Amino acid sequence: MKHLLSVRRLKKYFPIYKGVFRNVVGHVHALDGIDFDLAPGEVLGIVGETGSGKSTLGRTVLRLIEPTSGEVSFQGSNVLKFGKDELKKFRKEAQIVFQDPLASLNPRKTVRECIGEGMVYHGIVKTQAEQKDRVAEVLVQVGLSPDIMYRYPHQFSGGQQQRICIGRAIALNPRLIVCDEALSALDVSVQAQILNLLQELKERLSLSYIFISHDLTTVEYLCDRVIVMYLGKVMETAAVSDLFQHPCHPYTQALISAIPKAHPEMIKNRIRLLGEIPSAINPPSGCSFRTRCPYAQPICCEVPPCLHGPSGGENHEYHCIRKPFD
Repeated sequence: MKHLLSVRRLKKYFPIYKGVFRNVVGHVHALDGIDFDLAPGEVLGIVGETGSGKSTLGRTVLRLIEPTSGEVSFQGSNVLKFGKDELKKFRKEAQIVFQDPLASLNPRKTVRECIGEGMVYHGIVKTQAEQKDRVAEVLVQVGLSPDIMYRYPHQFSGGQQQRICIGRAIALNPRLIVCDEALSALDVSVQAQILNLLQELKERLSLSYIFISHDLTTVEYLCDRVIVMYLGKVMETAAVSDLFQHPCHPYTQALISAIPKAHPEMIKNRIRLLGEIPSAINPPSGCSFRTRCPYAQPICCEVPPCLHGPSGGENHEYHCIRKPFD
């Protein structure tokens, strides 16, 4: 199957400036050689601790942040080489839903303006009447009444605000949507509603998602494939069922063991990671996870982790010096 999105050797280093003359004295290694593919209609989950580079990856893929190096191909075209006109077309095909819905909506614009502005800019609608009808249609798709289109964002609950943001994303008929922690600011009951809405829209509109989240239970429910990130690097990639049943990398095992259990007796085998994620300014040599890995060996300081593809699952890959941790 032809890939909708292909990312190769993607890096993003943020410069650190110091002094009156703003000399570059170092870099934050936010992304350090990311590779993945996304098929049409697929939901790709991105998981990892805060500081792993998940949000930076989502925004760099959309060119909201310019990468340091690498390649991002969308439908066979290199996004990083797009000019102004090509980038405008790409913006129509690839949208994003942010973590904080209220902060991502203009407080001075009505719902109709928030959703309909992009339609006018990209020429989807030609008249005010067409815009009104299309906004009403989008609101119904996300489970809201068309009567609210003249109200302002602050007049809605968090769940309703996120529905408006999702409506703004699907209004341009995109093929790809990046969901950047789209559920984390919502109550648990509202999270379930938004999760079901995303699943419904995916099937109805043939969407592909890059779903960034800390919550592994939602990732397991919605995603087809998962990438586990740590300190700007990919630790493990696998189909969602294979990853949760047969995690190979010790970091993945630790994340899965941290999922809340139904009974206290079930947490006895939980893997506890000591310390915090290292600074991305000066990442550890060799394996970036070695400072917290319970299986770390002296060689992990010197040699970058090897890429393994265990036979237990199709396209199941992980980076580690050792063989599978079964």
